[in-house]
Amino acid sequence: MVLEERAAIEESIAGRTICSQLDETAEAHPDLPAYSDPVEGGWSTLTYREARQRVLEIAAGFAALGVDPGDSVALMMVNRSEHVLADLGAVHAGAIPCSVYATFAPDQVAYVANDVGAKVAVLGGPAELARWAPVLDQVPGLEKIILLEGATGDQLSWADFLAMGAEALAADPQSVEERWRSVTPDDTLTVLYTSGTTGMPKGVPLTHRNVLFEVGATDRMTSLPTQGTQISYLTYAHIAERVLSLYLPLFKVSHVHFCTDLANLGPTLAAVKPVLFFGVPRVWEKMMAKLSALLAMSPEDQQENARKAMAAGLAWVEAGQVGHTMTPEVQAAYEAADAALLSIIRGMIGFDNAGWLATAAAPMPLEVQRFFAGLGLKVLDVYGMTETTGAFTANSPDAYRLGTVGRPEPGVEVRIADDGEILTRSPLNTSGYLNRPEATADLFDDEGWLHTGDVGSLDEHGFVRIVDRKKELIITAGGENISPANIENYLKEHALIGQALAFGDGRPYPVAILTLDGEIAPGWAQANGITFTDLADLARHPDVLKTVEAAVEAANEKLARVQQVKRWRLLPVEWTAETEELTPSLKLKRRVIHAKYAEIIEEMYRQ
Repeated sequence: MVLEERAAIEESIAGRTICSQLDETAEAHPDLPAYSDPVEGGWSTLTYREARQRVLEIAAGFAALGVDPGDSVALMMVNRSEHVLADLGAVHAGAIPCSVYATFAPDQVAYVANDVGAKVAVLGGPAELARWAPVLDQVPGLEKIILLEGATGDQLSWADFLAMGAEALAADPQSVEERWRSVTPDDTLTVLYTSGTTGMPKGVPLTHRNVLFEVGATDRMTSLPTQGTQISYLTYAHIAERVLSLYLPLFKVSHVHFCTDLANLGPTLAAVKPVLFFGVPRVWEKMMAKLSALLAMSPEDQQENARKAMAAGLAWVEAGQVGHTMTPEVQAAYEAADAALLSIIRGMIGFDNAGWLATAAAPMPLEVQRFFAGLGLKVLDVYGMTETTGAFTANSPDAYRLGTVGRPEPGVEVRIADDGEILTRSPLNTSGYLNRPEATADLFDDEGWLHTGDVGSLDEHGFVRIVDRKKELIITAGGENISPANIENYLKEHALIGQALAFGDGRPYPVAILTLDGEIAPGWAQANGITFTDLADLARHPDVLKTVEAAVEAANEKLARVQQVKRWRLLPVEWTAETEELTPSLKLKRRVIHAKYAEIIEEMYRQ
């Protein structure tokens, strides 16, 4: 069955590239909207015909700058049409685009630029340039910097670059035509760098074939409509955003709207009403916190109506799981609640057209999933890595089990090794790491199985469940194997707690380091009549500490005795990618935190 599905997808993508797909889509749907950027009072939109013409001009511009087939182009800017167009323009020139995390430190930027061999860098403006400027003398292969805004000196402005490309294309359209038609399915489409929970990031080359197979498998799992609306807001340095809002729209003829600032995500959702939406767990957690706060400010009778309606929504989503039974009573109760309230709430937040809602990159707290289920929304876990071109297992709207990461995607083999590690084999797998033969050897075994580094299980229905990262499992002094992520998710169920790290390897019991949620905590404090000067002041307040203590106790009630947190500390700071405790995709950098807060950890065990 798996091999038959694989063969069917491979047949459907045979000989195709992203270049040929854009050509076909622009030819078939020239006047449909492709990309919209936010401007004062609305949107600035490019059609598919206009977008492809711009891509060809950019390809000609790169060629005029001396970018040859096989060269690399580095990209660092927010999500905007220019990012996509520069990326596709590099591909059409036969080059390899590489989006670099804007949160990388300058030394990481230099490492990536040298490792990928960037010849040209396209940057958003002064903020991005500041990441590059301190290390430009360490990147000898970089010949030109193009700035969308604020170009000075030797830097080339985006406007001048576009003019150069338009002139070059008009003078010799045939050379650009030859370049993109020479691109093959096995050519590298992009190199993405792992966000680096340990050490320097590793480059992952992905081919057109890898990406087209992922698009084909995703399309079969989601059954998304064509010509729908989408939002692009997560960085293009992350594989999920690339697949969903850069590559997939070329096949689904989607209209992509860019959200350049996460603070504007709520209004953008309400305006665009996307047919799909992907968010890392932290995005969903923040949405839940804001919606919960709004509901809490409603009159008590409205809150009670909402609780009853959401109970019906949760029961409906839970009954729809594989292995469960949807009764007429549950269906009827949901339909009544949906008509009276739930559909109205979904419309207010922009999810009334959303046929597929997903999360990945870190464990999704079950309470968050259940909250949205209460609104009649199935926020489904998918699971994958940069090394597998994104998701290789997924829940689908018609086949899902909460608390799992779904079944293997069509054409994908998955098995559990004797030590519990999840292994996968499919055309989604990268060929290996760039310039890292030893790391590549560790990634694959002799039979071609990719070793994910995650421990998990397969249930009787074929759904995969993640336990934790293999290297992150805590083994206590008593020999107990404990998942820190499981403890952390329970701790973060309280809206006040923004981040949590559980520690206990080789120790008699787990302890936890906690931070407040910088967006939620101030509002919570005001609602509870607490005056404060800043987050650090708030973290010391007795009422806050008492509430956090109750949150830890609530988490412990859901944990086995050996998993329970015996000591904890609330820090006076937030953790971000900039302060180095989190990766750009908001995963914990455990080794960094262990080292940075070693004294606090030791103090908890000395007590």
